Amino acid sequence: MTSSETTNYWYGDTAGDQRARAIAVLEAFRLYRAAEVAMRRRTRESMSMGENDLLVLRYLLRAQRESRSVSPGELTRYLAVSTASMTAILDRLEKSGHVKRMPHPSDRRSLLVVATVDSDSEVRATLGAMHDRMLDAVIDLSAEESAVVIDCLTRLQDAVDQVQPEEVRPRTP
Repeated sequence: MTSSETTNYWYGDTAGDQRARAIAVLEAFRLYRAAEVAMRRRTRESMSMGENDLLVLRYLLRAQRESRSVSPGELTRYLAVSTASMTAILDRLEKSGHVKRMPHPSDRRSLLVVATVDSDSEVRATLGAMHDRMLDAVIDLSAEESAVVIDCLTRLQDAVDQVQPEEVRPRTP
């Protein structure tokens, strides 16, 4: 199957230059997304982590950069998982040395979760070169080109964020 046949499958007839350009842009984003998904899988495998484990670690590292404290409850809401699932995730991450649970400084009944220094170093070692290559790929964009890309990505994000579950209809024979 050729690339044009693939895009026709998703978007129908590509008559018209404007529509053909739009489909080419969406196909480029789709290919980028597939490459990013594969990179995340390789990262999880190299760090011996599941998807949610890595999401928790990234969330904690971002919170540390912002000087924010994070509770297990906040992580539970962020991932939209049960308390039991979050406890299992934190148990694994604590056992592997990626996070520590600490008493809340002002609430004796609460805990905070922090990523360890070794976790930050491991993530930087694992992803640093890739982040540098990504920056190199876009560093020479002009201000106008950057604005176009950002606007396009924002509009695509808005489009996919509006997807509503549709009522499933039974197939007719």
